[in-house]
Amino acid sequence: MVDRRMRAPNAPLPGSPAGVGAPGRSIRELPVTERPRERLAQRGPGGLTAAELIGLLWGSGVRGRSAVYLAADALASHDGLAGLARANELELAAIPGIGQAKAAQLLAAFELGRRLMADWPAGRWSIRGPHDIAERLILQMGRLEREELRVVILDTKNHVLRVETVYQGNVNASLVRVGELYRDAVRLNAASLILVHNHPSGDPTPSPDDLHLTAEALAAGRLLDISLLDHLVIGHDAYVSLRDRGVAFDRPTAAAAGARSAQD
Repeated sequence: MVDRRMRAPNAPLPGSPAGVGAPGRSIRELPVTERPRERLAQRGPGGLTAAELIGLLWGSGVRGRSAVYLAADALASHDGLAGLARANELELAAIPGIGQAKAAQLLAAFELGRRLMADWPAGRWSIRGPHDIAERLILQMGRLEREELRVVILDTKNHVLRVETVYQGNVNASLVRVGELYRDAVRLNAASLILVHNHPSGDPTPSPDDLHLTAEALAAGRLLDISLLDHLVIGHDAYVSLRDRGVAFDRPTAAAAGARSAQD
């Protein structure tokens, strides 16, 4: 968190170009070369600070404070971009100068980023291990307020064909129809799939229900000749792979992989 005690009243906040963070100056009063929009045109988005990018998103600040200054203040109050991305609407709106409209804009921007991390062209996202799934889906699912169960559908080369949400609400073995987990995999002639669901509590420790659901899904996959490779449980900032925890999952056999390749 930024230490404000030694900062002069009009000094720029850390991470902002000189003058941009000064609370008494609007962006229009800055030299052209220091304005975020002009800097974006010259340097590209990668050349701007997080505060400048957020300031561009907001477009305007409040009396006495530029949008970039507000953004730098918001980043400081939440220990950086990652902390700001985890804040909810009430927490964002409570930051002085932001309010509901700017909070909504910021939430929308972060959500688009999360969706981009999870959405990937078919055949271009290759799974080598549980981290390849977790690094994409933990941003989408780690802070959900209710449980979701998703199915990651794979081809013979472990390329992702599709990610489908099959259940929302209380995900347990007594409520989930196992056939629903494999419906799209059968339609796509998939080789295997991976289950992913979240714990809204933030603790990714697998429950007895999680283990029971995994066992039922494994049995169904063997009947359908579609391998269940893993079941990931996602918490707020962490995940657990049941395969890594010692659960015996199926691996595609050479014969099954060859048969599917011949069909393709």
